Amino acid sequence: MPERYFPISEAAKRLGVHHTTLRKWANEGKIGYTRTVGGRRRFPESEINRLLGKETSRQVGTRACVYARVSTKKQEEAGNLERQRTRVVNYCIEKGYAVVGVYSDIASGLNANRRGLMKLLTAVKKGKVDIIVVEFQDRLARFGYEFLQRYCLDNGVTIEIINQQESEDLNQELVNDLIAIVSSFSARIYGCRGGRVAKKVATLLEEEKCIE
Repeated sequence: MPERYFPISEAAKRLGVHHTTLRKWANEGKIGYTRTVGGRRRFPESEINRLLGKETSRQVGTRACVYARVSTKKQEEAGNLERQRTRVVNYCIEKGYAVVGVYSDIASGLNANRRGLMKLLTAVKKGKVDIIVVEFQDRLARFGYEFLQRYCLDNGVTIEIINQQESEDLNQELVNDLIAIVSSFSARIYGCRGGRVAKKVATLLEEEKCIE
């Protein structure tokens, strides 16, 4: 039977909470949702039932896949990737999830063709996982996370994000990704002068970061 999706008013009514409370839960990653073409939230019935405790038997044996990512080899060599994986796996154990897969990548969040991510999505497609657990949202995707979330929900898989607050290291990764985007487009538009344009943008980003 295909998954049913409910607007925020109906979902809040089924859960017995105010719609502002449900919106807060969604922003905190406590309940999965998708968006319509017009940008409105829609909540899957499976997520509503999960919060209502109607899937207790499934929760006990919830199959979880862990995904971790760092942007550079230097970060991996410093042990950041291993520590990230360990934190997420330990979180799953504490929640009582059965960890059936651990996937990771050393690549930019802008790269949509990451090997670990592709293996994870294959597991989703084959129905081998119930929930994906990541430490931060952008570990899965820097941009276009909503499309990835919709794909998972359509296959009966939810995404659980442990931490909604990004660290300073992740903010620096975002700066690096923005510089990479500007460098790529500048090279196409300005040719050999693209490097100078990107350097100016990088300087402005660093100055903006210092102001904050």
